[in-house]
Amino acid sequence: MAHSLPSLVALRAFEAAARHRSLTRAAEELCVTHGAVSRHVKALEAALGVPLMRRGVLSSDPTPEGARLAEGLSAAFGLIEATIAQVTPGPLTLSCSASIMLCWLIPRMPAFHAAHGEVQIELNTNYDRVDFSRDRISVAIRNSTIPAPRDALIRDLGREWIGPVCTPDTLRAMDLRRPEDLNRAVLLSTQTRPEAWRDWCAVTGYAGPPLEPRRSFEHFYLMIQAAAFGLGVAVVPHMLVISEVKAGRLVAPFGFVPGQRQLKLWIASHLGDRPDLRALERWLSAEMRSIVPEG
Repeated sequence: MAHSLPSLVALRAFEAAARHRSLTRAAEELCVTHGAVSRHVKALEAALGVPLMRRGVLSSDPTPEGARLAEGLSAAFGLIEATIAQVTPGPLTLSCSASIMLCWLIPRMPAFHAAHGEVQIELNTNYDRVDFSRDRISVAIRNSTIPAPRDALIRDLGREWIGPVCTPDTLRAMDLRRPEDLNRAVLLSTQTRPEAWRDWCAVTGYAGPPLEPRRSFEHFYLMIQAAAFGLGVAVVPHMLVISEVKAGRLVAPFGFVPGQRQLKLWIASHLGDRPDLRALERWLSAEMRSIVPEG
């Protein structure tokens, strides 16, 4: 005898609530109200005859029965999304920080489109965590300090190389011959990575006078512009200043060294088999390998 399935809407609401351990975040993902998610979960519990969630002040955790159901539902909805994506592929959405996008990715996109004109890519500026389904993200470039989504396919893009940069005029004016000379320069920093100078000191074994930044900017690309106009010396990832260094607008007096961070590529698991995504993955990996500086 066939059994009727509970409401698909209720199953979707419960899966999101169990995954986020929050009715509020589930409501945000599904674009409904907190009350609607709560009603769907209660209706599902009534239909199945078992409690599925323990509701608390700060979180709503699944019961053992709820956890088993949520695991199966996540797999089922993932399969549905993968099947739909394979049947009706749309543009890929590539997410990365604004600095990577402006300084590294966009200058290289014409070459990608010339080689893969059939692949459609939309760009998303974000440097934090992502939810592939909620944020409609296909692939993301992130550094290893940020936790990856549970369902991500993770590829290693290599180590991030870092080093101080400044204009040739700043180099001459400050007479930067040794790392210890940086102490008399104006050092720049970013709000997104205020520990950059400490990281550089740690990986280079710097033991001179403390290096304290005097000017701070919101993002790397703003700090790089400040350095390029002679406002001081900045520690930056090599990939963000390749064009500026090649053009001679910036110099790296002490070169670049492998930093503490790895660059990662996160791929939405339900899109991993798409030919256009595989082409994008291969291209990004090759581009990253091609820019590794000489040690």
